[in-house]
Amino acid sequence: MLIKTFKPNDWVGQRIKPEQIHKYMPMARDFVPQAEISAKLSDSKEPGLKEVKDILAKSLAIQTLTVDETATLLKVKASQAWELMQETALKVKKKVYDNRIVTFAPLYLGNHCVNDCLYCGFRSSNGEAKRQVLTSDQIQSETKVLAGTIGHKRLITVYGEHPLNDINYICDSIRTIYQVKEKTKKGFAQIRRVNVNAAPLSIEELRLLKAAGIGTYQVFQETYHKTTYKQVHPPQTIKGNYFWRLYSMHRAFEAGIDDVGLGVLFGLYDWRFEVMGLVAHNRELETVFGVGAHTISFPRLEPAENVPFTSNSKYKVSDEDFKKIITVIRLAVPHTGMIITCRETPQIKRDSIALGITQTDASTKIGIGSYSDREFGQDGLKQQFILADTRSLDEMIREFAHIGVITSFCTAGYRCGRTGGCIMDLLKTGAEGKFCKLNAVLTFREWLDDFASPETKQAAEKVIEQEISEIKKILPKTFPQFNEYYQRIKNGERDLYF
Repeated sequence: MLIKTFKPNDWVGQRIKPEQIHKYMPMARDFVPQAEISAKLSDSKEPGLKEVKDILAKSLAIQTLTVDETATLLKVKASQAWELMQETALKVKKKVYDNRIVTFAPLYLGNHCVNDCLYCGFRSSNGEAKRQVLTSDQIQSETKVLAGTIGHKRLITVYGEHPLNDINYICDSIRTIYQVKEKTKKGFAQIRRVNVNAAPLSIEELRLLKAAGIGTYQVFQETYHKTTYKQVHPPQTIKGNYFWRLYSMHRAFEAGIDDVGLGVLFGLYDWRFEVMGLVAHNRELETVFGVGAHTISFPRLEPAENVPFTSNSKYKVSDEDFKKIITVIRLAVPHTGMIITCRETPQIKRDSIALGITQTDASTKIGIGSYSDREFGQDGLKQQFILADTRSLDEMIREFAHIGVITSFCTAGYRCGRTGGCIMDLLKTGAEGKFCKLNAVLTFREWLDDFASPETKQAAEKVIEQEISEIKKILPKTFPQFNEYYQRIKNGERDLYF
């Protein structure tokens, strides 16, 4: 992998392709009606319990809520109604995703950036930031730790928007990660799915990303509120173009990428408006492409070195409101995977799992090259923000086991073609949850035998026993083949799946 020399200003001027924005905007209008959303939220009339229950019945039927229905839930004040909403959110999660949590790790590959976002530690005007782009050898070293020492099977790779992290670098880095294969106690380990969090790309670049074997493509709008967006993203930067970012997912679907991930940075503007924006975005994708968001993420504004904005925002989200955000999104977009990250404390993570969260990162380090540096702690000048949860994957899995939740390392659906519209249909009918239950046990057995501490393994065996008992009961015809795979994995085979 060659790291090239560029003139960033020349590169910036070529990035945005207006024709790949306007083609998706009939009558020059976008799908986030700012005034309409604000008007709905300004109406403070609280809904009655019957109206709330009618909406929750739709969520339980795994039907996407409308923007109006979402607004109704956001107006709820009564504690009884909120308790019912939270209970229903967990029921929806279990109906779609069963009793499991998926883990992954973020891998930051470069923190050079041409943008100057007021809230980001990587912003171009932060002269104190320590900049780096990982070479191929360094990417391999990081991956060996993540796959071979910790035991991760999924990564989300993260790149600053800069010519040093152009599409060729991104694709090369994905291929490098997939090539790493490490021996373990009983078998081997490697990364089986690389998701990507990167800047908006053109359709042509997204086709290259698809060919490189990408999993989910994430682009977070940061804020759907146009006035705020303009305030925090200087207009002379690429990111200053609201619409180039807003239509990233349209371009991804057109390029053939099956799974896309939405998100905003909660704390930039009124969280209720942002929830409405996310729901409007998901409905737009369902309307135009027949497929909604594969995942929705919930990053909250966190402190960053030499970034005063993170301490001064008047829209900071309280823990109580954060839980409301998760609850409403789970109800409004019942099919989606929901991601909480190590920005949040262990306690918030625990609470959020009971509200419908399905994925979290673990053993997280976000300094460039920090996984292979055993001495690395948190360094604000190397990181985009400061983490609140630095627990190991082993510690986190042990906690999940104690509360009866199985950790899944499954990536089977993506390699069997259960992606895009196919997986959406399976999720909405509950069929995917059965595949996931089988594969969760198989992949958990792998991880326990190869990586778990004795304490974690002891706690997890009870969860596996319970899951196997349920599989035998609800999938009697599949159980013999499942049990064969399970025994083969115990004997050292790896990567068997349904």
